[in-house]
Amino acid sequence: MTTTTLLTRIALDDALVAEDHAEECGFLDPLDRITCPVHRRWIHQCCHSDLHVSQVSGHRWCRPCKRALEVAVDEVLGTVALRCPKCARGSHTRADAQLITACEASLAAATRAVRRAA
Repeated sequence: MTTTTLLTRIALDDALVAEDHAEECGFLDPLDRITCPVHRRWIHQCCHSDLHVSQVSGHRWCRPCKRALEVAVDEVLGTVALRCPKCARGSHTRADAQLITACEASLAAATRAVRRAA
């Protein structure tokens, strides 16, 4: 494991511990996390997983089509987009915006960790 990878991993581990604690204490909404407590990764790295689809809250879900939204993460530009594979609807719900905001913050945090490690 390279030093850069190790330092990036430490930054992720610190973020996971901090968010776990903040969520347990009621200071952080689980849907606002920038790390994933299940996959133990930055949220932008695993938001494509079916575990991150919620028909109830509407996260990554197209209600009219009853399908999971596809996720496109551009790590170079630092952008995230959601799209329904059936109707091509983009993101327009509060849940979509919440996931995009968390993913973009996750991208920024991961990028900062890489820069510090370099």
